[in-house]
Parts: sequence; structure tokens; C-alpha cells
Amino acid sequence: MAKAGKRPTILITNDDGITAPGIRSLVEAVKGLGDITVVAPDKAQSGMGHAITIGLPLRMNKVDLFEGIEAWQISGTPVDCVKLAVDKILHRKPDICLSGINHGANHSINVIYSGTMSAAMEAAIESIPSIGFSLLDYRFEADFAASRHYIRKIVEKAMSYKKEKHFLLNVNIPAVPQKEIKGIKVCKQAYAKYEEDFDERVDPQGKKYYWLTGEFVNFDKGKDTDVWALQHNYISVVPIQFDLTNYSLKKELEKNWKIK
Repeated sequence: MAKAGKRPTILITNDDGITAPGIRSLVEAVKGLGDITVVAPDKAQSGMGHAITIGLPLRMNKVDLFEGIEAWQISGTPVDCVKLAVDKILHRKPDICLSGINHGANHSINVIYSGTMSAAMEAAIESIPSIGFSLLDYRFEADFAASRHYIRKIVEKAMSYKKEKHFLLNVNIPAVPQKEIKGIKVCKQAYAKYEEDFDERVDPQGKKYYWLTGEFVNFDKGKDTDVWALQHNYISVVPIQFDLTNYSLKKELEKNWKIK
């Protein structure tokens, strides 16, 4: 974190685009906690995961969207935003990276597809403490009042905490009034996913096209998961890592796979 007597640098990004209400609420939630710089996509990038731009040039433009706060819009992905912020805008690593507030859930398997969490993860890969925030409300006019209240508390706690090298949290907030939120639970990621289908349609030219649809199914009935917490009006906090090694399977293969 920042050296004694020096204000911390806070990088804020998202995947819904720099004009989304969620990122404005995130800025409002942490005002005064440090020197904020916003670097976010110039358009919605939901579902981009950890994609980076390699076949097209990246463009960044300074914008005046947040009073008294430096802000840049980037033509690429959320991960591109973090990379450019560190290398070309801040010219150093920020003290913390905050991503969101995402419009919609990023619990369970969604963390893999999420541009919000991939931006936070990219920062964590670079040893920048990071938190991704999501509200379980996809509406543009979603109410972020409760989110702002709890996000400030969570960020204050994180900034005062002696963190490990790759500190990364996935925070989801139920879409209920603040008075109905029961508290915060540190959870594990549920085994839950979408049972997907493709809705086949025909365009005016007679050509087929498809819309991805699906039903969310929770296979994990434990009471220590993010899905359970959110269903019971708790804010879920899941510590995330980017090491995908299956260590138990690794031990099994080392013991039993004798291929010559």
C-alpha cells in the first residue's frame, strides 16, 4: 500500500463501459480514500473474460466524466485498460485496483467469463491488490445505494489489511434495499452454471441466426457458497486466484502415470 504520509493511488475500471452508472457509483463510493484514476472501455465489454487486443491498434482518449478525477476511455478490453493504465497513464502500479460496479451477477462460474473480474485479475497478476464488485441487477437504472455503502467499508478494510502478493476478491451484492442486507459473508465459489441453449431464428433474408439462452442451475447445496449467501441477502466475498493447477490431480498423476 502507499508509503506513510502519501495518499494511495486507486485505479478504477469496469467492463460495462466508462459511461455506465455502475462505475460512477464505484467512484462515488471510494472518493476521499486516495487519488483516483479511471481507465475503462469506451463501450460495453461484458463477457470478454481475459481477452486482450493484439490484432488492432488501441486508442485512448482523456474524458471529462467525473468531476475532479482523471479519466480515460480505451478502445480495447477491460484487461487492455489495466495494462495501459499501468504502463502509459500512471507509469507505475497503483496501490489498489477496483473493477465494477458490474451490472449483473459475477458469482460461481461467471467469474471465468467476466470482464469485470478479468480486469481485477490482471491487476492481481501484476501484484496489485484488486477487488471486483458486482450488483445482481442488470438494469441500467439499478439502485447502487447499498453497494456504495458496503463497497466503501470493504475497500477501507482491504486498504488497511496486510495483503498477500496476489490479493484478489470477487464481491457480489444482492439487489435489495440496504436495510435488507444481512451482512457480509466470506464464501467459496459455488459449483453452478448455465444449462445453455441456442434459440434458432431466421432473419428477413431467410438466413439462420442464433441467440444464446440458458437457465442458471446451482449444483452446490452448501451454505458456504456465494450463491447461497446472495440468495439469503448477504454480500458474498470470494478470495480468487489465477493459479488453475489441480494440485490433488497433480499428485495422483505423479504417482500413477508411469508413461515411458
